[in-house]
Amino acid sequence: RTWEAFLVFLVYYTAWVSPFEFGFLVRPSGLLTITDNIVNAIFFVDIVLTFFVAYLDKTSYLIIDSKKEIATRYVTTWFLLDLISTIPSEFVRVILPNNLQSYGYVSMLRLWRLRRVSRFFARLEKDKNYSYFWTRCAKLVSVTLFVIHMAACIFYRLAAHYFNPTETWIGSVWEDFKTESLYSQYIKSLYWSITTMATVGYGDLHAVNPNEMTFDVMYMLFNLALTSYIIGNMTNLVVHAATRTRHFRDTIHAASSFAQRNRLPVRLQDQMIAHLTLKYRTDSEGLHQQEAIDSLPKAIRSSIANYLFYSLVDRVYLFRGVSNDLLFQLVSEMKAEYFPPKEDVILQNEAPTDMYFLVSGVVEHIVHKNAIEHVVGEARTGDVVGEIGVLCYRPQLFTVRTKRLSQLLRLNRTSFLNLIQANVGDGTIIMNNVLQVARLDIFFLVSF
Repeated sequence: RTWEAFLVFLVYYTAWVSPFEFGFLVRPSGLLTITDNIVNAIFFVDIVLTFFVAYLDKTSYLIIDSKKEIATRYVTTWFLLDLISTIPSEFVRVILPNNLQSYGYVSMLRLWRLRRVSRFFARLEKDKNYSYFWTRCAKLVSVTLFVIHMAACIFYRLAAHYFNPTETWIGSVWEDFKTESLYSQYIKSLYWSITTMATVGYGDLHAVNPNEMTFDVMYMLFNLALTSYIIGNMTNLVVHAATRTRHFRDTIHAASSFAQRNRLPVRLQDQMIAHLTLKYRTDSEGLHQQEAIDSLPKAIRSSIANYLFYSLVDRVYLFRGVSNDLLFQLVSEMKAEYFPPKEDVILQNEAPTDMYFLVSGVVEHIVHKNAIEHVVGEARTGDVVGEIGVLCYRPQLFTVRTKRLSQLLRLNRTSFLNLIQANVGDGTIIMNNVLQVARLDIFFLVSF
């Protein structure tokens, strides 16, 4: 990849120099010739290396490393064009007849290398280490600058090679433009190219002869397509960035309307808004990517869950002494969830469908008596809540409410019992652990 990035840098050099030589230079100069030949030599080395680089067969999705197959594929595809684009212009001038010699046309053959830039950006767009937004913007800017530069060089060539220099877009304003410095010629051409692309139309410069008018028409038609492409891409990037926020606002509005229409208590409304806000934050900040995780194979999901949570679940009193196999299976069935402060995780007397393990945060045990809430305990990291209802299949004894932002692992009762049935010995150990630990939960279990 380092070599590829280096070649892309050289392609940028080629993208500027080749049109410049085509438009402004009649014959090669010393330093520029040396630099061009060094770049050509580097790309020739890349041609040689390509014969030894394995490739991915798109039909079978197998890596092909056979030297014969690599060579056959390369020779029958891009080899000839790659080779032609590395031929030095001096050599071409020697072998071609005088009436066919043109330094500029030969240099334009090197633009074949631009396909490397397209492949480079396509790879960066899929690389998680780079921002897709800025990579896409860099690609659009590169395309725009190249088109402007290319058009500027063609504009000047049309004027410089016209039989009557004064009847050109530049000669009609500056009659002695050919005697000006190369810098002045290029800046004026660049100015004319940009104003034409932007359709500003100041009126100081305009096409004069039929050749310029023809190219102007083609250039502006091309600009219509390019502008549509750029605006479409930028719109898509901006809209994509704002889609999640818009969806969040729509969801909040719908939840608020539902709560007001049904006259829900203020506390319940606050819980709804807090939960939706937390879900938006965890999704946008990458804290909770359940959809992405669910799309992975079960083996990978299990490995991720065990890497993150096995050590915590192993310390829970409920599973003290059980086999590692059961722990591995249990952790694989758990789902991580975030809860904002003051949100009810479990309601007193609801059906025992899940138990929860605290990864972070603090929750309270609350009992409702005579419409009054009584806090009877707390649970912290490494504790489990809702296990009595699940194990004894009776309504939940407490309301469990978060005190601050908390992450919990949810284990479904059905999944838990299915695993226990397959591990009867471990099930006995779990029940003994519940009975041996003097907890407030057991007191309520006996009393009720």
